[in-house]
Amino acid sequence: MNYTLHQLHIFLKISELKSITKTSEALHLTQPAVSIQLRNFQDQFPIPLTEVVGRQLYITDFGMEIALAAEKILNEVHAINYKTMAYEGQLSGRLKISIVSTGKYVMPYFLSDFMKLHEGVELIMDVTNKTRVVESIEMNEVDFALVSVLPKKLKIDKVELMENKLFFVASNAIEIKKDVSKKDLFEKFPLIYREQGSATRNSMETFISKNKFSVRKKMELTSNEAVKQAVLSGLGFSIMPLIGIRNELKNKDLQIVPIKGLPINTVWNLIWLKSKKLSPVALAYLDFLNLEKERIIKQKFAWGNDF
Repeated sequence: MNYTLHQLHIFLKISELKSITKTSEALHLTQPAVSIQLRNFQDQFPIPLTEVVGRQLYITDFGMEIALAAEKILNEVHAINYKTMAYEGQLSGRLKISIVSTGKYVMPYFLSDFMKLHEGVELIMDVTNKTRVVESIEMNEVDFALVSVLPKKLKIDKVELMENKLFFVASNAIEIKKDVSKKDLFEKFPLIYREQGSATRNSMETFISKNKFSVRKKMELTSNEAVKQAVLSGLGFSIMPLIGIRNELKNKDLQIVPIKGLPINTVWNLIWLKSKKLSPVALAYLDFLNLEKERIIKQKFAWGNDF
């Protein structure tokens, strides 16, 4: 057998995404290039690694075994590279972070300078919903997670990063009468929700329940960006994190509707398991945050004080 690390990397990604198209996009390769590498890799095994049923690509049981072996091999290669860098005096290793979808407006700013300081550090950041984020911490799949609502069942440590404000927002193309009641806004107009498991969804439902509103019509969308686009188009209103609508407010595409009891104020927290033995990279990142987070907040997020 004469397979390459490049082929192992491509096949591992194919096994994760179950798609040539998605793999080519994830690895920034052309679809023909991915297909050729898969074929060349397959030619070295007498048993099929994949099969196509209908138009869907599936990984065979044997293929999954090979994918697990490929992951182990690639992890060992990474370890060799990290050890080499360590001997050269560089901080090296992987930093794995899972964040809720709205956190993509926050976390990169707290990572950028750290990554520039330590070129030997490889960042893996998964953007998903709250349920999956908490699961990744519980299963010890990541070093840290970014959440705005702390999980109650896990023993965790945390660093508070910054405030998270949620406002009631509408398209600026919609004229809202000054005498309209809060009850009418929630009960007569369509409301746009995030999916179940979202912290924003939970905050919105808690506010509605606390005020004993009866929602007449609602829509459910699976990302903050989808909700924002729906609100912009005039499909309905929503309660959204301020952090994700800065440009739309600046361009006067969205408006914040003043409502008593809003904004909802929570805090972005970087969390990790108390029992986790943090790697040198993770410990270095915590040191960086403790030293630099106030500067980052002042430089990148001071605009939020205007709302």
